[in-house]
Amino acid sequence: MSNGVAGSMSVPAVEGAPPIELPEIGGTVFLAMGEGLNLRSKLLAIDGGALLLSAPLETTGLTVFEPGREIEIFWAPPRTRVVLPCRLTEISDSPPRWTLVPAGGARHDNRREFVRGGAGAVVQLETGVNGQSAEGALLDISEGGLRCWIDQPTTLSQGDRVEATVWLGDAEARLSGVVHTIRQAPHGDPGEHLILRFGAKEDVAKVIRQYILAWEIGERRLAGDSGS
Repeated sequence: MSNGVAGSMSVPAVEGAPPIELPEIGGTVFLAMGEGLNLRSKLLAIDGGALLLSAPLETTGLTVFEPGREIEIFWAPPRTRVVLPCRLTEISDSPPRWTLVPAGGARHDNRREFVRGGAGAVVQLETGVNGQSAEGALLDISEGGLRCWIDQPTTLSQGDRVEATVWLGDAEARLSGVVHTIRQAPHGDPGEHLILRFGAKEDVAKVIRQYILAWEIGERRLAGDSGS
């Protein structure tokens, strides 16, 4: 692995293939956790042969994520997806970050993956649990699920069915899904983080893709303004 300038660093590929470039420092990577759940992270630095990533908020306080666990990470350059098997070697709380080392060669994988993004939209939740309703703030969304912050505890449990309404730009998305995870909000914030899994129909999936694209363009513009 090279410690060259951002954008030209590479990792060994599977046998017989040329080395593959890593994302730029600050670029988005995803941690593949299985069952279609991908956690968004960021490449913070490269230290020798190790990758330093921001710790995904969803993993705060979970003992299952301990040094020694093997995790696949991936990123999405144009027209492909690159997967790199890694081993988690260290977890730091201050600042919250993970250290991983490659555990095998990188490979190209063109399976479709849901891109996640967006933040701040209002999420209205309606459940079959005692007619309970709740309002939250969107943390991110994809065609396969969303993550939101609810500032008041709920009585929801894993597996409960939930109807969610989210305003994405100038369009409303109505989603029917199942609660995948609920845990306390990290960093001393009140309330809970909820991960909802669903399968969006194509018309709704299109709205979600357009919303994420617009959000990513806005994020890049903000990054450019802050760096100028």
